[in-house]
Amino acid sequence: MSATRGSPNPAAAWLRRIETLSGPAYRRIADALEQAVAEGELQAGDQVPAQREVARLVGIDFTTVTRAYALARERGLIEGATGRGTFIRLQTIEDEAGLVDLSMNLPPPPAGLNLAALLRETTGAILARTDPATLMAYHPGAGSLAQRTAGATWLAPVLGEVAPERVVVASGAQTALSALLDHLTAPGDTIIAEAFAYPGLLATAARRGLKVVACLLDGEGLEPEALSRLVAQQRPRLICVTPTFQNPTAATMSLARREAVVGVARAAGVTIIEDDAYGLLPADPLPALTSLWPEGVFHVATTAKTLSPGLRLAYVVAPPGRAEGFASALHAIAQMPAPVMAAVVTHWIRDGVASRVLAGVREEAVARRALAAELLPAAVGGAESLHVWLPRATATPAAKDRGLALVGAEAFRAPGVVGEGLRISLGAAAKRATLGRALTELRNLSRLPLS
Repeated sequence: MSATRGSPNPAAAWLRRIETLSGPAYRRIADALEQAVAEGELQAGDQVPAQREVARLVGIDFTTVTRAYALARERGLIEGATGRGTFIRLQTIEDEAGLVDLSMNLPPPPAGLNLAALLRETTGAILARTDPATLMAYHPGAGSLAQRTAGATWLAPVLGEVAPERVVVASGAQTALSALLDHLTAPGDTIIAEAFAYPGLLATAARRGLKVVACLLDGEGLEPEALSRLVAQQRPRLICVTPTFQNPTAATMSLARREAVVGVARAAGVTIIEDDAYGLLPADPLPALTSLWPEGVFHVATTAKTLSPGLRLAYVVAPPGRAEGFASALHAIAQMPAPVMAAVVTHWIRDGVASRVLAGVREEAVARRALAAELLPAAVGGAESLHVWLPRATATPAAKDRGLALVGAEAFRAPGVVGEGLRISLGAAAKRATLGRALTELRNLSRLPLS
């Protein structure tokens, strides 16, 4: 059996490994594929040759290759896509550790859509109409006019009409938040954050030498009276807030609460950073804080939570006249977002694909949230939320034994804050049935309040 018969095929280079393996031919092919994945020669999404092509290259019969591919599929190495071929399968935490991931906050696969097909179609269209040399060159730090206009269009449901020159394109929300803290604060400054807050914000503030003061949360997020007292006592440089599906408590501010929080900040002249990762997920989204006070709010919105985690693009909407100053600070951290990624998102927004993907994510999120409501009635979170919050719950050693990856309140506590809870992420499990089994196991754990 030879893996070199016929013309060279780069996609089949891994077949050379069968020469050094022992055992039946079908098993050697599967073992060679497994080795290539383990050593990084092949990675998730790579296409492997058709079975007849492998039979030709190796010089064996088709049925042997069919058996080899069946074994590789049993091992979770490959998966087929009707009409497109066979690809290396993404190895998830569920595969590698036997765990169901309830800790990573990702959007679920959009219902009724094939992201791989959409990406293939989009990248083909981009390359067909764009000079590759131009596409792969350095681009303006704030984003091109087309990209900034697309961002303004995308955010219109929560911001209303926004001038493109107020929009800055960043390579993800974490990068944007880091640049904002660099731009708006100096070491030793005080910022107000939610009592349970996004860990990336807390870590960045600590590295920058900022004093983080925790504000009390209730069922709608930041509590206005507590915020007012802290602003008067601490004279903070910034107030940092997530108004929709707050991370981790999943609280959403009503319009009245948004107006109250903005009123406190405006009266004191304190700038707000609005981390609105989830603002577009509700079918009827509420106005963003920046639409209530454009002059005092920096709005950050990522595509990683509304479209796909692989599209790590964020739009920062700055107060009028302040976008270019922020863009300079951003440039010092990340010169520009990846041009191909920015081009894909811009194309999707222009052609309506982004709206279709968002609708598919929302549809699946609603189904998963309903499942969580049935199995975990104490869970807090809106109908379209990607995560729910279990107040007072704690992860027990039994959780890992039962195959669950969990994240507790300790990851989110601002300095000086006490209290327990579990953030249960609903989107990372590959299938809804897998999520259902995981939530059932979680429900059966001790020390878990159910009502």
